[in-house]
Amino acid sequence: MRTWIRSLRPFDAIAVQTLIERTIDIREAERFIRLFHAENPGAGDVHARLREVAKEIARHGTYTHTFEELQFGARVAWRNSGRCIGRLYWRSLRVRDRREVTSAEGVALECVAHLREATGEGKIRPTITVFPPDTPERRGPRVLNEQLIRYAGYRMRDGSIVGDPRYVDFTERVRRLGWRGGQGGRFDVLPLVIQPGRGQRLLCNLPGDAVLEVPFTHPDYPWFADLGLRWHAVPAISGMCLEIGGLCYPCAPFNGWYMGAEIGARNLADTDRYDQLPVVAARLGLNTATDRSLWRDHALVQLNVAVLHSFEQAGVTMTDHHTEANRFLTHLGREEKAGRVCPADWSWIVPPISGGATRVFHRYYDNPTLTPAFVHHTG
Repeated sequence: MRTWIRSLRPFDAIAVQTLIERTIDIREAERFIRLFHAENPGAGDVHARLREVAKEIARHGTYTHTFEELQFGARVAWRNSGRCIGRLYWRSLRVRDRREVTSAEGVALECVAHLREATGEGKIRPTITVFPPDTPERRGPRVLNEQLIRYAGYRMRDGSIVGDPRYVDFTERVRRLGWRGGQGGRFDVLPLVIQPGRGQRLLCNLPGDAVLEVPFTHPDYPWFADLGLRWHAVPAISGMCLEIGGLCYPCAPFNGWYMGAEIGARNLADTDRYDQLPVVAARLGLNTATDRSLWRDHALVQLNVAVLHSFEQAGVTMTDHHTEANRFLTHLGREEKAGRVCPADWSWIVPPISGGATRVFHRYYDNPTLTPAFVHHTG
């Protein structure tokens, strides 16, 4: 092989080396196939399937999952997600197989369809849409957004930021790609940036009916509505690769539903995000001159009360951190009973509000790296 590569022009040698690097590791494929058959006794002869996979890899440098393998792999990747507290319902993940979709336009249409179906008029359903994997011959498509729905951040001339500070750089990037921007407000939905396996990037503005948003009110403070806060209903992560049996599906947006604290204690509360605690504290008349007044704690609780109240009033699925902590321990018990290790990153599993008041706080967890898995892109 080395002699052959040397005889090629430099560009061809690089292409061949890239092909070699993208060839599937047959050991990873075998581990997954054995796992699939071990947990699905009715799947058939594991040895026959292993022979099929080995022949495919030898011939093409890759192999194709059956739908059943894809579905199982996606669900187990959620089961293995050590940073996710909401894995109790991993078996219910709905898998949309869109491996035949390769064009940027097709990916855009399916991402919009994903949001519409997952939203379910407020009854959020855990969903994943899987597009083609990377292969030795061709890269799969990618969505360059971290999540399908995120809000723009605009840097003003005086250095202040309107919108989400986390996405200032991304907002400037999509503007350079041709996005004209929204209304210049705090909650302008960013367009999707889609990179197909071949061809030019595509900007896709999400239609309004694909983005359900919840305006925030408070059960006890009518003035809260005047703050003009809101958030989208579906947290659909789109910037991670779904790894199953050595295959990387670089475009596999997936969603569950929100835990209230993700919005109320992070997105709207963090100082490098919307930083709303000083605003809420001022309206509550709290003493912000000293930390000993615990003004942040008071404001944080009321902000989270508003988030939970508003989603409930809107009929949109959401859970609170106490309920989700108990559900996670139920999941943990089930996994241990099944003889499986349940990866868990303590710093992510413990909620960002009242952590010590939840049951997940008072113990340690194993956090091995298992596959299938969701991983960040390496390129």
